[in-house]
Amino acid sequence: MNFNYIKGGVTAPKGFLASGIHCGLKKSNLKKDLALIYSEVPAAASGMFTKNKVKGAPISISKDHLSNKKAQAIIVNSGNANTCNGTDGLNKAKKMTCLQAKELNLKADDILVASTGVIGVPLNIDAIKSGIPLLTQKLSKEGHDDASSAIMTTDTVKKELALEFTIGDKVVTIGAMAKGSGMIEPNMGTMLSFITTDIAITPELLDEALKSCVKVTYNRVSVDGDTSTNDSVFILANGLAENNLISEKNEDYETFLKALTDLNTIMARNIAKDGEGATKLLECKISGAKTEEDASILGKSVINSPLVKTAMFGSDANWGRVLCALGYANINFDPEKVDVSFQSSKGELNVCKSGSSLDFDEDKAKEILSEDEIIIDINLNSGKYGAVIWGCDLTYEYVKINGDYRS
Repeated sequence: MNFNYIKGGVTAPKGFLASGIHCGLKKSNLKKDLALIYSEVPAAASGMFTKNKVKGAPISISKDHLSNKKAQAIIVNSGNANTCNGTDGLNKAKKMTCLQAKELNLKADDILVASTGVIGVPLNIDAIKSGIPLLTQKLSKEGHDDASSAIMTTDTVKKELALEFTIGDKVVTIGAMAKGSGMIEPNMGTMLSFITTDIAITPELLDEALKSCVKVTYNRVSVDGDTSTNDSVFILANGLAENNLISEKNEDYETFLKALTDLNTIMARNIAKDGEGATKLLECKISGAKTEEDASILGKSVINSPLVKTAMFGSDANWGRVLCALGYANINFDPEKVDVSFQSSKGELNVCKSGSSLDFDEDKAKEILSEDEIIIDINLNSGKYGAVIWGCDLTYEYVKINGDYRS
């Protein structure tokens, strides 16, 4: 199955435009803080949201607007999460959709809304109101770059991607942009992801595809174990590829799901790699588990361990910390069956066999663990299931960033 990765992010699919501007939510006028994604025709739509009991106001509004399984635009602000602001927050999130709908000559429930930034600070709706006309005016095929910049908070790099593939004789395209760097333990994290596609698919199957994809991509990322209040993933499918409508789980559906999962696996890895203060992407591969859920829980326990993360930052092959993290995950497994190795572009190092130490060269270990992408490979030798979890190391810079986040 060949997927061709292309430029263009969320505007790569037919019929999608985007824009991003500075409206005044962020102090620096050099930083964009308001983004818009727009489909020129109505689109099937689906979304997934944080499991945190404390939720941002935009989530309530977007859930309500998705009840008809349709949408045509997404407005997003950074610099303020619009969370823990009571009725004021809900009213302002709703007003964002109303103001944007008026500019686009749509209904308010055609608009989805998302916010990211500081929690517990009232949203400056006047700044957004004054910015929406320019935001709408600047919609274009080239606007994906500004849009992906406008949703960043502590991110150090923009995260956008697009790919194309064929269904029958039609070219189908999927684009995405995301933000996420800290407060990330998806189900999902301060992680926002916006996916666009021109595929023709029923809303019901679009929803199923999104859930299947998120389960093995965004929900397998953890930067610091903090589940955010505002995590959201949206997908819009406007049908302009003109493929035969996908209305059952046939070969076309499976092709779409594979493409969607491949694209968002890369997006998820990019979020983990850009973890606040991170110097290394960590990939924990669990195999030999009794269930996939067991594998996922065990992998997250390892990725979230501050001791594992700091060992990786220091290029220290302290595999005992890995077993320790497995042991407190509250999953039944036999420690005396566990094998562990560390891998990178510099090679592979077996450090643990059947729960016991193996002799290894410390200099070789340092060389392998000094790379910027590390694989922690764990075989439980107790079943046939596995999972891959992505995270990052824990550095001095993480503390510095989060020590003065509001300032």
